[in-house]
Amino acid sequence: MKVQNISNIDQFFKTIDQCKGKVELVTGEGDRLNLKSKLSQYVSMANIFSDGTIKELELVAYEPEDIDRLVNFMMNQ
Repeated sequence: MKVQNISNIDQFFKTIDQCKGKVELVTGEGDRLNLKSKLSQYVSMANIFSDGTIKELELVAYEPEDIDRLVNFMMNQ
C-alpha cells in the first residue's frame, strides 16, 4: 500500500508500533525495512523526509487488522 503526505510522524510510528504483525517499508531499490524496529524507524525518518512531512511511502503489512489500522490512520490524520 502507498501512503502519502504523513505530517504527524510521531503518531504514524505509534500506529506502526500498535500493529500486531510485521510492517515493512519498501525502499526505491526494492529493499524492505522492518518498521517495527526502532533503528529502522530512525533510519527511515532521516532518509525520507527533511521538511517534517513524508511525501510518499510504500508499506507492506501482513495482517488484515494492521492494514485496517494503517488505513484508518491515513484517513484521520
